[in-house]
Amino acid sequence: MPLQYSVVVPLKNEEGNIIDLVSELETVMNALASPWELICIDDGSTDNTLNILKNLAKEKRFLKIISFTKNFGQSSAFDAGFKASQGEFVITLDGDRQNDPRDIPKLLALMAEGCDLACGWRVNRQDSLSKKLTSKLANSLRSRICQDGVKDTGCSLKVYRKSSLMQIKMYQGMHRFLPALFNIEGFVVKEIPVNHRPRTKGTTKYNFFNRSFNTIADMFAVRWMRKRHLQYCLKKDVS
Repeated sequence: MPLQYSVVVPLKNEEGNIIDLVSELETVMNALASPWELICIDDGSTDNTLNILKNLAKEKRFLKIISFTKNFGQSSAFDAGFKASQGEFVITLDGDRQNDPRDIPKLLALMAEGCDLACGWRVNRQDSLSKKLTSKLANSLRSRICQDGVKDTGCSLKVYRKSSLMQIKMYQGMHRFLPALFNIEGFVVKEIPVNHRPRTKGTTKYNFFNRSFNTIADMFAVRWMRKRHLQYCLKKDVS
């Protein structure tokens, strides 16, 4: 039977979260009663992340591992996972366990309504004040410049229709702008509130400098793509 769902999770030094995350995902995905796979991308971890994944894969037949030679970043990790995925729907979430796998069925319900990309919206962020303020500012600026109609593009908990996803070209940093890129291509994008949990193990890999300043050029690149996107209509009767 063809795979229905592919879960894609980038990991960078998340040795303390992997086992619990895989356990949570297994419970949620098995309850859907459809064939699925879990693709974990080790993005150049320097801790025991890769070894833990290898040990889990010995007993979890649904688990597939992609390992980078060094840290290439989330966009590259997502792209590698997308290309390796076999499911009709691709589900993404972060490896820090702040995204709640129990929200996945809610996002899949949007896909059943004809959505091409279902996005999670972290209404009640469980982060530090500085991180929440930075994110709020970045989301506000991104929304005005990219006009993607999404309140929280930084939430990694998303579900993509694979056939639509494969029409999107990924670039470095573009994982943050996938809703905008889907909009540009005329795909249906919807957003729904999801749970957000505090990080209990490990440390965040992002801060004000590597998340905000580096995305400004990307925002204007997406704005340029929106304005320069080809739009034309063919005549129905030319004979």
